[in-house]
Amino acid sequence: MGIFSRLSDIVNSNINAILDRAEDPEKIIRLIVQEMEDTLVEARTSAARLIAEKKDIHRRLDKISEASVEWNQRAELALSKDREDLARAALSEKAKLAETAKHMADELGHLDEALAQSDADIAKLQAKLLEAKAKQKALVARHENVSTRLRTKRMTHDHRVDDALMRFEQIEKKIDHTEALAESYDLGRGKTLAEEIAALESETAVDQELSALKQKLGKS
Repeated sequence: MGIFSRLSDIVNSNINAILDRAEDPEKIIRLIVQEMEDTLVEARTSAARLIAEKKDIHRRLDKISEASVEWNQRAELALSKDREDLARAALSEKAKLAETAKHMADELGHLDEALAQSDADIAKLQAKLLEAKAKQKALVARHENVSTRLRTKRMTHDHRVDDALMRFEQIEKKIDHTEALAESYDLGRGKTLAEEIAALESETAVDQELSALKQKLGKS
């Protein structure tokens, strides 16, 4: 069952009031948008039928106009031949056509009124549809924002995260202990030959750089 019972209900609806009363606003706004879109299709289809009917009447009126001219010419011909009876009959047919044309013109007037009303209703319906889609977009954005915040809060208060961090700290402490144990084996042992030579090379390089710096300062 739809939210609205007829087009006028949609046009005159207060979307905010409907959503305020709804237990599930997101579901309701989705139904509102769907029903508005369906109604818009129906309204356009109905307007198309009116336009097609109007065109058909115009074609029939053109044919009546042509036939009326022909009956008038026949009446003139009959009178030229002194056949007043035939002329009267021809004019009678012309009068019937004029009466039919009058009814069709009245029908055209009604169709124009219906089309004007349909145009106004479709314009209002489109405006309401845009309003409803804007509300739907806003509700979806709010829902996504609330969902993200909720997930964040749950993650923040999740004890499993705290447990994992504590375990990570324990692993770091074990690694620190292992590294310290490995470094402890270097304590108390003298330098190797390679290490002593490397130290000498380092001292030589430093002495050379110092000498170069002294010469530079002396020149300046």
